[in-house]
Amino acid sequence: MSERATDDLEGWLRSRTPERGLRGKSAAVLELLLSQPRRASYGSAGELAQLAGVNVATVTRTAQALGFAGWPALQQELRARYLSSLSAGQVAAEHRAEDRAGQIAAEGRAEGRAGRVAADRRGTGSPGARSLRRDLDGLAVLNRRLDERVLTTIAEAVAAARRTTIVADGSYAAVGLAFAHNARLAGYPVRAVTAGSELANAMADVGEGDVLIAVSFWRLYENTVLAANEARARGARVFAVTDAASPALAAAAEEVVLVPAEGEAFFPSLTAGIAVAQALVTQLAAVDPARTGAAIEAAESMWTRFGLLHRHPSPPPPV
Repeated sequence: MSERATDDLEGWLRSRTPERGLRGKSAAVLELLLSQPRRASYGSAGELAQLAGVNVATVTRTAQALGFAGWPALQQELRARYLSSLSAGQVAAEHRAEDRAGQIAAEGRAEGRAGRVAADRRGTGSPGARSLRRDLDGLAVLNRRLDERVLTTIAEAVAAARRTTIVADGSYAAVGLAFAHNARLAGYPVRAVTAGSELANAMADVGEGDVLIAVSFWRLYENTVLAANEARARGARVFAVTDAASPALAAAAEEVVLVPAEGEAFFPSLTAGIAVAQALVTQLAAVDPARTGAAIEAAESMWTRFGLLHRHPSPPPPV
């Protein structure tokens, strides 16, 4: 089966089912996920259980049978994959519909009827305020679910690498550039590349002893997935930062950091991605503090020499 044939929602869910399959009530939950992915992508475990005619515990067990800690973790990736099947215009329409639902829920609660708390929070206020609240929710989810072991693994790999290449295209380049800039200040040879000849030339020089970190969200850039597989074939260690890895990207990556990236408008949010970049460099700086300290002092000296900064540090007090 081709990559594009297996990278749809149904193919992804069915690929995660146990070899013996799901039976009885768990099978009913799976079929609901397949038949109503939009509803499942934002509904609570209780709502899903009601729709499937099961209890909440069955929803949780089904999520665990599919390889997730529970329903919230499954829903996060389900939501990301559902949105990746939509165009930018459709994503914007999806959020407008959610906003309307949130406003109705808020009005219903004011009248004494139950409404969804998440919709109530997100569906009110200005678009900018809703965007901030969604990013705060995304950071909270990231904080709960991020595996610190993975951060340590990636940081140690970068520290030991001959060179690290971060591939991030479009607006996602902001995540790659932030990581590469601060990692270089920490004393490590890290570069961020995007597309075209720059990426092709960089990939020609990637090999054993190198690390490649692929950063892409939503529908994923094809060149980022290609670069990850090319680096893996050349013997480099590959890691990915994404909201929902395709089979091709997941197969190439040693570890995948799943990041909430849903925005409030037609474009993905980079807030959680930037937070992961910051966390990775912070972890990297702790691998060899002496090396990082020396690199920072050298950079500080060059900043002064080139007159880069408007503000200057105060001279040390006399001994």
